[in-house]
Amino acid sequence: MAVLLSEIINSLNFMIFIFFSTPFVITLVIMPYFIKKFKKKRFVAKDMYKPELPEVATNGGIIILMVSILSLSIISLFYCNYIDSANYIIITVVTLFALFGILDDMINIGRVAKLIVLYYCSYSLIACTTVTSIYTPFYGFIDFGILYVQLILPFYILVVANLMNMHSGFNGLAPGLSLIILIALLIKTFLYGQVEPVLFIICLTGSLAAYWFFENYPAKIFWGNIGALATGAAIGSTIVIEGFLFSGFIMLIPHIINFLLFIYLIIDSKKNPPLKKFGKVRSDGTIEVPNRLTLKWILPYYIPLTEKQATNIMYIVTIIFCIIGLVIPG
Repeated sequence: MAVLLSEIINSLNFMIFIFFSTPFVITLVIMPYFIKKFKKKRFVAKDMYKPELPEVATNGGIIILMVSILSLSIISLFYCNYIDSANYIIITVVTLFALFGILDDMINIGRVAKLIVLYYCSYSLIACTTVTSIYTPFYGFIDFGILYVQLILPFYILVVANLMNMHSGFNGLAPGLSLIILIALLIKTFLYGQVEPVLFIICLTGSLAAYWFFENYPAKIFWGNIGALATGAAIGSTIVIEGFLFSGFIMLIPHIINFLLFIYLIIDSKKNPPLKKFGKVRSDGTIEVPNRLTLKWILPYYIPLTEKQATNIMYIVTIIFCIIGLVIPG
């Protein structure tokens, strides 16, 4: 019996369950307390798609990060032999992106400075790089050598983090989409990659899964730039470490489309100002959007949809591309 119990505890499936469930439970338990604390300290933002514009607690992303690190620390007491050093490098990268999110909330640092700072936030992941080749569908694997290490790797992560930050606005939209992509990447890791380097990512996914219930419609808290950039960095780090650059690109196509639409919106706003960041709610509960130049606004522009309906459609779109990313190589 003791031998059987030992085999179960040390099995890969049980270990993954522990790394996911521990932060999930902790986040579920402590989040109501921190929501009250954030509101009391006036860390709040207006919910722009509610008629009364209620104030909602914000910066919940810091709880996701701290619970993930705490959980890895606790679990490492029992599974220290399984935790690859890459996990600690990923923690450094994700934490630096989160700290930049705090800075971004405080001041407008500027686009050029933002690119430079975020480039070096992901620089330490170079230590985890074991290959410099990228799979392409027509030419197979192409070796980029030093360009992969010094250019593609850090810029891939900063781009992914910013894509996560931009595809947001509805209750639960950004955390939900990030959760879908992280789950897809972890499934692909279980099938084709190594789990040990991304155990921290499993912790973060568990915490994010619990957090999503609090930001899902109607939101009790928003995760802020901290959550978007930290989770985006986690997604980018997983893609890079596991070598899923092409399939990761497929999973991120909705975010990329949203980015391209946003660029067009910026250009168009210079000709036809002003640039509007939010729509408004009609009397029947459907949302009225100012244009069709972000992905989440395309359908509401033509069809009456509530905020929750529009968010669920975005979930479905991302799930479709994640399934495609799972079945293709790379």
